[in-house]
Amino acid sequence: MSRFRVGVQFHPQHTSVGELRHAWQRADTMGVDSMWVWDHFFPLYPRGGPYLWPPADDLEGSHFEAWSLLAAMAADTAKAQIGVLISNIYFRNPDLLADMARTVDHLSSGRLILGLGAGNIERDFREYGIPFASTADRLKGLEVGIGRIKTRLGRLDPKSIGRMPVLIGGSGTKVTLRLVAQYADMWNSFGPPEEYAKQNQALDEWCRDVGRDPRAIERTVLLDVPEEAERLDEFLTAGVQHVIVGCGHPFDLGPIQDLLRQARPN
Repeated sequence: MSRFRVGVQFHPQHTSVGELRHAWQRADTMGVDSMWVWDHFFPLYPRGGPYLWPPADDLEGSHFEAWSLLAAMAADTAKAQIGVLISNIYFRNPDLLADMARTVDHLSSGRLILGLGAGNIERDFREYGIPFASTADRLKGLEVGIGRIKTRLGRLDPKSIGRMPVLIGGSGTKVTLRLVAQYADMWNSFGPPEEYAKQNQALDEWCRDVGRDPRAIERTVLLDVPEEAERLDEFLTAGVQHVIVGCGHPFDLGPIQDLLRQARPN
């Protein structure tokens, strides 16, 4: 089995801030490579599961905002890279988001990954008074926002401490993967492995089209369905280099520990 990196995304729903902080401190001590939260305003599945997509439009329960949590994660931990998987470009002014990212990067001593995307859950937009445009228009806004973020990062004083790699999340082969090839250092998508392999090949083709070395982009996958972890070998064959596992309350990190053993054989 090829070596790969291991991450965990903590679901900030049906829980408390104290429980989240304890969970990501334990994960950092275990030696995970990356830790994440999602950028939504409401729960994505009922307490106790199951995780279904798309989420119901009337789910209720406790829930916390992503970047506030990420600042706490930055201060609470010391080793793993951290990020929002992914930060919706429409929820915050892009110039402000650049400043927030730079500040969290300093809080983490240079461990921030800047995850970006166009969002896809209409309820988040609607209930917070944000227009929900078509997919094509949202992706146009994502490209404009990336440009604004990069410009603002160049103007901030002080600069970020770390390299602050940009991760773009999404699976669209016509536009999203072109944006990844042009602007990103990392790419995240979902399973199943057969679909991931097709997207991975399309990204390689976009890289060739824009003159980018495909090896410059780290390939990540988010596994939110436990059964998908059973197909780990297939995901690695499909091109995955960094496996991120979704983890909800009560934050059982046993599967993450098992994955770390597979990722780092003696």
